[in-house]
Amino acid sequence: MVKYRLVLLRHGEGAWTKENRFCSWVDQKLSSDGIKEAQNCGKHLKALGFEFDLVFTSVLSRSIQTAWLILEEMGQEWVPIQSSWRLNERHYGALIGLNRAEMALNHGEEQVKIWRRSYDVTPPPISESHPYYAEIYNDRRYKCSDVSQENLPKAESLKDVLDRLLPYWNEKIVPELKSGKMILISAHGNSSRALLKHVEGISDEDIINVTLPTGVPILLELDENLHPLGPHQFLGDQEAIQAAIKKVEDQGKVKSAEK
Repeated sequence: MVKYRLVLLRHGEGAWTKENRFCSWVDQKLSSDGIKEAQNCGKHLKALGFEFDLVFTSVLSRSIQTAWLILEEMGQEWVPIQSSWRLNERHYGALIGLNRAEMALNHGEEQVKIWRRSYDVTPPPISESHPYYAEIYNDRRYKCSDVSQENLPKAESLKDVLDRLLPYWNEKIVPELKSGKMILISAHGNSSRALLKHVEGISDEDIINVTLPTGVPILLELDENLHPLGPHQFLGDQEAIQAAIKKVEDQGKVKSAEK
Protein backbone atom coordinates (compact mmCIF):
# COMPACT_ATOMS: atom_id res chain seq x y z
CA MET A 1 0.00 0.00 0.00
CA VAL A 2 1.27 3.49 -0.86
CA LYS A 3 2.11 5.37 2.31
CA TYR A 4 4.15 8.26 0.93
CA ARG A 5 4.40 9.93 -2.47
CA LEU A 6 7.23 12.19 -3.55
CA VAL A 7 7.88 14.11 -6.77
CA LEU A 8 11.50 14.64 -7.78
CA LEU A 9 12.86 16.37 -10.86
CA ARG A 10 15.91 17.73 -12.58
CA HIS A 11 15.51 21.48 -13.17
CA GLY A 12 14.57 22.82 -16.59
CA GLU A 13 17.27 23.32 -19.21
CA GLY A 14 19.90 25.82 -18.13
CA ALA A 15 21.87 28.21 -20.32
CA TRP A 16 24.98 26.01 -20.18
CA THR A 17 22.98 22.82 -20.69
CA LYS A 18 22.02 24.28 -24.05
CA GLU A 19 25.71 24.92 -24.77
CA ASN A 20 26.59 21.36 -23.63
CA ARG A 21 29.01 22.61 -20.97
CA PHE A 22 29.65 21.23 -17.49
CA CYS A 23 27.75 23.76 -15.40
CA SER A 24 27.98 22.22 -11.96
CA TRP A 25 28.26 24.90 -9.24
CA VAL A 26 28.42 27.87 -11.62
CA ASP A 27 25.13 29.69 -11.12
CA GLN A 28 23.07 29.83 -14.32
CA LYS A 29 19.50 30.87 -15.06
CA LEU A 30 17.15 28.74 -17.13
CA SER A 31 17.27 29.03 -20.91
CA SER A 32 14.08 30.05 -22.75
CA ASP A 33 13.44 26.34 -23.40
CA GLY A 34 14.10 25.60 -19.73
CA ILE A 35 11.47 28.14 -18.70
CA LYS A 36 8.96 26.41 -20.98
CA GLU A 37 9.93 23.01 -19.58
CA ALA A 38 9.30 24.18 -16.02
CA GLN A 39 5.99 25.77 -16.96
CA ASN A 40 4.87 22.63 -18.81
CA CYS A 41 5.90 20.54 -15.83
CA GLY A 42 3.70 22.69 -13.59
CA LYS A 43 0.77 22.43 -15.99
CA HIS A 44 1.11 18.64 -16.10
CA LEU A 45 1.35 18.27 -12.32
CA LYS A 46 -1.70 20.50 -11.91
CA ALA A 47 -3.66 18.40 -14.43
CA LEU A 48 -2.74 15.28 -12.45
CA GLY A 49 -4.11 16.87 -9.27
CA PHE A 50 -0.90 17.23 -7.27
CA GLU A 51 -1.02 19.53 -4.26
CA PHE A 52 2.32 20.23 -2.61
CA ASP A 53 2.91 21.18 1.02
CA LEU A 54 6.65 21.82 0.85
CA VAL A 55 9.37 22.21 -1.80
CA PHE A 56 13.08 21.53 -1.47
CA THR A 57 15.67 23.00 -3.85
CA SER A 58 19.41 23.47 -4.10
CA VAL A 59 20.87 26.96 -3.66
CA LEU A 60 21.48 27.28 -7.41
CA SER A 61 19.19 29.62 -9.36
CA ARG A 62 18.12 27.11 -12.02
CA SER A 63 16.77 24.78 -9.35
CA ILE A 64 14.94 27.56 -7.49
CA GLN A 65 13.62 29.20 -10.67
CA THR A 66 12.19 25.85 -11.81
CA ALA A 67 10.36 25.46 -8.50
CA TRP A 68 8.95 29.00 -8.74
CA LEU A 69 7.63 28.44 -12.26
CA ILE A 70 6.07 25.09 -11.37
CA LEU A 71 4.29 26.51 -8.33
CA GLU A 72 3.11 29.52 -10.33
CA GLU A 73 1.56 27.29 -13.00
CA MET A 74 -0.13 25.23 -10.29
CA GLY A 75 -1.49 28.27 -8.44
CA GLN A 76 0.48 27.17 -5.38
CA GLU A 77 2.95 30.05 -5.07
CA TRP A 78 2.34 30.15 -1.31
CA VAL A 79 3.92 26.73 -0.72
CA PRO A 80 7.11 27.10 1.41
CA ILE A 81 10.50 26.46 -0.21
CA GLN A 82 13.60 25.31 1.63
CA SER A 83 17.00 25.46 -0.08
CA SER A 84 20.28 23.72 0.72
CA TRP A 85 23.67 23.34 -0.97
CA ARG A 86 23.34 19.63 -0.17
CA LEU A 87 20.93 19.33 -3.11
CA ASN A 88 23.39 21.09 -5.45
CA GLU A 89 24.53 19.54 -8.69
CA ARG A 90 27.65 17.37 -8.49
CA HIS A 91 30.86 19.40 -8.30
CA TYR A 92 32.71 18.62 -11.52
CA GLY A 93 35.98 20.18 -10.38
CA ALA A 94 38.37 21.12 -13.17
CA LEU A 95 35.82 20.05 -15.81
CA ILE A 96 33.50 22.97 -15.00
CA GLY A 97 32.86 25.13 -18.06
CA LEU A 98 34.19 22.58 -20.56
CA ASN A 99 32.12 21.34 -23.52
CA ARG A 100 31.15 17.66 -23.20
CA ALA A 101 31.33 16.87 -26.92
CA GLU A 102 34.78 18.46 -27.19
CA MET A 103 35.86 16.47 -24.14
CA ALA A 104 34.65 13.29 -25.85
CA LEU A 105 36.68 14.19 -28.91
CA ASN A 106 39.82 14.78 -26.83
CA HIS A 107 39.48 12.05 -24.20
CA GLY A 108 37.07 9.52 -25.74
CA GLU A 109 33.34 9.01 -25.22
CA GLU A 110 33.87 6.23 -22.66
CA GLN A 111 36.04 8.43 -20.42
CA VAL A 112 33.47 11.24 -20.56
CA LYS A 113 30.70 8.76 -19.71
CA ILE A 114 32.71 7.58 -16.71
CA TRP A 115 33.24 11.17 -15.55
CA ARG A 116 29.53 11.97 -16.03
CA ARG A 117 27.76 8.81 -14.93
CA SER A 118 29.97 6.48 -12.84
CA TYR A 119 29.45 6.10 -9.10
CA ASP A 120 32.86 6.51 -7.50
CA VAL A 121 35.15 8.20 -10.05
CA THR A 122 36.06 11.78 -9.12
CA PRO A 123 37.16 14.27 -11.80
CA PRO A 124 40.30 16.39 -11.28
CA PRO A 125 39.70 18.97 -8.52
CA ILE A 126 39.16 22.65 -9.23
CA SER A 127 42.17 24.86 -8.45
CA GLU A 128 42.36 28.54 -7.53
CA SER A 129 43.61 29.29 -11.05
CA HIS A 130 40.39 27.93 -12.59
CA PRO A 131 38.39 30.72 -14.33
CA TYR A 132 35.29 30.00 -12.22
CA TYR A 133 36.95 29.29 -8.86
CA ALA A 134 36.49 32.79 -7.42
CA GLU A 135 32.93 33.06 -8.73
CA ILE A 136 31.95 29.88 -6.90
CA TYR A 137 33.85 30.21 -3.62
CA ASN A 138 33.29 33.94 -3.10
CA ASP A 139 29.53 33.51 -3.57
CA ARG A 140 27.60 34.74 -0.53
CA ARG A 141 25.18 31.77 -0.67
CA TYR A 142 27.94 29.48 0.63
CA LYS A 143 28.65 31.70 3.61
CA CYS A 144 25.23 30.62 4.88
CA SER A 145 25.84 26.87 4.48
CA ASP A 146 26.15 24.34 7.30
CA VAL A 147 29.85 23.74 6.58
CA SER A 148 32.73 26.18 6.34
CA GLN A 149 33.73 27.40 2.89
CA GLU A 150 37.11 25.65 3.12
CA ASN A 151 35.28 22.36 3.66
CA LEU A 152 33.07 22.71 0.59
CA PRO A 153 34.00 20.16 -2.11
CA LYS A 154 36.51 20.91 -4.88
CA ALA A 155 35.36 17.92 -6.97
CA GLU A 156 32.86 15.10 -6.38
CA SER A 157 32.00 11.62 -7.52
CA LEU A 158 28.34 10.59 -7.43
CA LYS A 159 29.20 8.74 -4.21
CA ASP A 160 30.38 12.04 -2.71
CA VAL A 161 27.10 13.68 -3.77
CA LEU A 162 25.14 10.95 -2.00
CA ASP A 163 27.31 11.25 1.11
CA ARG A 164 26.61 14.99 1.47
CA LEU A 165 22.95 14.63 0.45
CA LEU A 166 22.00 11.79 2.84
CA PRO A 167 22.14 13.81 6.09
CA TYR A 168 19.78 16.36 4.56
CA TRP A 169 17.46 13.62 3.29
CA ASN A 170 17.37 11.84 6.65
CA GLU A 171 17.24 14.88 8.91
CA LYS A 172 15.13 17.36 6.91
CA ILE A 173 13.16 15.69 4.12
CA VAL A 174 12.21 12.31 5.63
CA PRO A 175 10.58 13.81 8.78
CA GLU A 176 8.43 16.07 6.57
CA LEU A 177 7.43 13.08 4.42
CA LYS A 178 6.55 11.05 7.51
CA SER A 179 4.46 13.92 8.85
CA GLY A 180 2.20 13.45 5.83
CA LYS A 181 3.37 16.32 3.65
CA MET A 182 3.38 16.06 -0.15
CA ILE A 183 6.87 17.10 -1.22
CA LEU A 184 8.44 18.33 -4.44
CA ILE A 185 12.23 18.24 -4.81
CA SER A 186 13.53 20.49 -7.60
CA ALA A 187 17.14 19.41 -7.86
CA HIS A 188 19.74 18.50 -10.49
CA GLY A 189 20.70 15.58 -12.68
CA ASN A 190 23.22 14.08 -10.27
CA SER A 191 21.65 14.98 -6.93
CA SER A 192 18.43 13.40 -8.26
CA ARG A 193 20.33 10.32 -9.49
CA ALA A 194 22.03 9.98 -6.10
CA LEU A 195 18.71 10.15 -4.29
CA LEU A 196 17.15 7.60 -6.65
CA LYS A 197 20.13 5.30 -6.09
CA HIS A 198 19.60 5.46 -2.32
CA VAL A 199 15.81 5.11 -2.28
CA GLU A 200 15.59 2.42 -4.95
CA GLY A 201 18.75 0.55 -4.01
CA ILE A 202 20.26 0.90 -7.50
CA SER A 203 23.65 -0.84 -7.72
CA ASP A 204 26.93 1.00 -8.22
CA GLU A 205 27.18 -0.60 -11.66
CA ASP A 206 23.61 0.11 -12.82
CA ILE A 207 23.52 3.76 -11.80
CA ILE A 208 25.78 4.62 -14.78
CA ASN A 209 22.81 3.85 -17.06
CA VAL A 210 20.30 6.06 -15.20
CA THR A 211 19.76 9.25 -17.19
CA LEU A 212 17.34 12.02 -16.22
CA PRO A 213 16.00 14.56 -18.72
CA THR A 214 15.45 18.19 -17.72
CA GLY A 215 12.05 19.37 -16.53
CA VAL A 216 10.39 15.93 -16.30
CA PRO A 217 8.69 15.09 -12.97
CA ILE A 218 9.47 11.71 -11.42
CA LEU A 219 6.96 10.08 -9.07
CA LEU A 220 8.17 7.87 -6.23
CA GLU A 221 5.62 5.81 -4.32
CA LEU A 222 6.93 4.48 -1.00
CA ASP A 223 5.75 2.16 1.77
CA GLU A 224 5.80 2.99 5.48
CA ASN A 225 9.52 2.12 5.63
CA LEU A 226 10.27 4.43 2.67
CA HIS A 227 10.90 1.45 0.40
CA PRO A 228 9.73 1.88 -3.21
CA LEU A 229 6.59 0.01 -4.24
CA GLY A 230 7.80 -0.05 -7.83
CA PRO A 231 10.31 1.67 -10.10
CA HIS A 232 10.22 5.46 -10.39
CA GLN A 233 7.74 6.80 -12.92
CA PHE A 234 8.44 9.57 -15.41
CA LEU A 235 5.23 11.60 -15.67
CA GLY A 236 4.29 12.84 -19.15
CA ASP A 237 4.42 11.77 -22.77
CA GLN A 238 6.60 8.66 -22.65
CA GLU A 239 7.79 8.90 -26.25
CA ALA A 240 8.88 12.52 -25.74
CA ILE A 241 10.57 11.58 -22.45
CA GLN A 242 12.61 8.80 -24.11
CA ALA A 243 13.69 11.28 -26.81
CA ALA A 244 14.75 13.73 -24.08
CA ILE A 245 16.74 11.00 -22.30
CA LYS A 246 18.57 10.17 -25.54
CA LYS A 247 19.35 13.86 -26.00
CA VAL A 248 21.03 13.94 -22.58
CA GLU A 249 22.97 10.74 -23.29
CA ASP A 250 24.19 12.16 -26.61
CA GLN A 251 25.69 15.21 -24.88
CA GLY A 252 28.76 13.18 -24.02
CA LYS A 253 29.34 11.90 -27.54
CA VAL A 254 31.46 13.25 -30.36
CA LYS A 255 29.33 15.19 -32.83
CA SER A 256 28.88 13.25 -36.07
CA ALA A 257 30.66 15.93 -38.11
CA GLU A 258 33.71 15.57 -35.89
CA LYS A 259 33.95 11.77 -36.09
